[in-house]
Amino acid sequence: MCCIAVEKYRGKTDPDKTVETLGHVWDEDLEELNNPLPLWWLFMFYFTIVFGFIYLVLYPGLGSFEGILGWNQVNAYEEEKVVASEKYDPIFDKYVNQDLITVANNPEAVTIGKRLFSAYCTQCHGSDAGGARGYPSLRDDDWLFGGKPEDIKKSILEGRVGTMPAWKEVLDTKEIFNLAAYVRSLSGYQGDSTVISRGKESFVTNCAVCHGADARGNYQFGAPNLTDKVWLYGSSQNRVIESISKGRNGQMPPHKEFLGEAKAHLLAAYVYSLSQKE
Repeated sequence: MCCIAVEKYRGKTDPDKTVETLGHVWDEDLEELNNPLPLWWLFMFYFTIVFGFIYLVLYPGLGSFEGILGWNQVNAYEEEKVVASEKYDPIFDKYVNQDLITVANNPEAVTIGKRLFSAYCTQCHGSDAGGARGYPSLRDDDWLFGGKPEDIKKSILEGRVGTMPAWKEVLDTKEIFNLAAYVRSLSGYQGDSTVISRGKESFVTNCAVCHGADARGNYQFGAPNLTDKVWLYGSSQNRVIESISKGRNGQMPPHKEFLGEAKAHLLAAYVYSLSQKE
């Protein structure tokens, strides 16, 4: 098309006149004709050029030039936040001074909390709050940092950091294998009694300080209960060995600055209600 003569734009093709080709032939008889472009197509093309020029004058798009209107996406976002805040904050604020258990038993508040959860929490904990490997389920009554309403709210506002140190530099391969066998036996998995007994000795020496002598965990450290059937990273022998040898690092980011007190209050009530249903 770039080779079409300018004068051909201004008129129509004469049906009785043989149209020259561009010399490209496919399948022996299929040729590319050198017909003029339709005027409507040309006018649209010229319009996009003019429109693009006007747009780049009004709005940012040319390097550091901000456009004569001074618009930018940060200011637009902040303005939208103000409008949304004026509209929705009164809805959230009417629950913020209520007891969390009371809010958790309010169907309207739970519905709002569920929508907040869908917007901010499903990426990690899943749309059903059932969690995934490395992300805890919020539907059961197994909690790393406490399952009381106040504990849940603190987790949302301030975040949590759970760290399992790596033991591969402290324990040899056999000791880690024995320890994994013992840990799995606590939740009902069968294994060699001699191996389990040796693993128990290693547990008492190295692990009881965090997980407790009874292996039921410690909310202060975020150390999980090892006597139930809830496994954050998997319960297979290989998974447990990996957790012991390489350690684990889990982080729940703080949402205080992002969500604010009122939204976090509703979210905590909703999450608490999930575990009570279960």
